[in-house]
Amino acid sequence: MSDGAASPSSYVFEQPCPIRNVLDRIGDQWSLLVLQSLEGGTRRFNELSREIGDISKQMLSRTLKHLEQDGFIRRTVYAEVPPRVEYNLTGLGRSFLVPMRDLVTWADENHRTICAARDEYTARRAGA
Repeated sequence: MSDGAASPSSYVFEQPCPIRNVLDRIGDQWSLLVLQSLEGGTRRFNELSREIGDISKQMLSRTLKHLEQDGFIRRTVYAEVPPRVEYNLTGLGRSFLVPMRDLVTWADENHRTICAARDEYTARRAGA
């Protein structure tokens, strides 16, 4: 760029890289599923756990903390006995839904092709 600004692709080589920093968080095994679940509205911890299914309580708790820390979700604690805790998307979290849906659609549309490429690669490596 002529104005001296760095191109987005040049950030990849910075330490810490701002693009990788964000993608590592939202691209982990559980964050997309949590965000997708919260797309339907406010959820409590056990609702999220049931909806996602095979996530451990510890991993769900860690994922929720990371998403809250990064501003994707809001955690609200109500002063009741027992305490009620709810999670919902913030504006940032809602803004991520569009590219997230595109990514999920792309992955779904290309899953078979990717699996076939993996099988082909494994067969080639086994024959080498």
